[in-house]
Amino acid sequence: MKKDITRMQTNGRMSQVVVANGVVYLAGQVPDTAGATITDQTIEVLKHIDALLAEAGIEKTRLLTANIWLSDARHFDEFNRVWDVWVPDGHAPTRACVQSLLMRAGFDVEVSVTALA
Repeated sequence: MKKDITRMQTNGRMSQVVVANGVVYLAGQVPDTAGATITDQTIEVLKHIDALLAEAGIEKTRLLTANIWLSDARHFDEFNRVWDVWVPDGHAPTRACVQSLLMRAGFDVEVSVTALA
């Protein structure tokens, strides 16, 4: 049986959003401002996620899981201060957070989420 797949903001390399079988997958989101503070970068990334979820017609209360990459484990607490305000009470997704070298200099955070449509 064929299932519909919807792709949004697609280019030759990737889609920012893929909706398949009632699940919404977002590509990893990075900040606009390399070299900004981790707080500012986190705010930018979460705004990108909010916009993509809205485009897909999904609320944050539908989040299932999040994958978070930080360039330095020392950013963990500062990242969480922004994250904890952003996540709706009682609707925290599962989460993995790791320290990783990110693909562009000055980027200190990347976040990818999956949600239920």
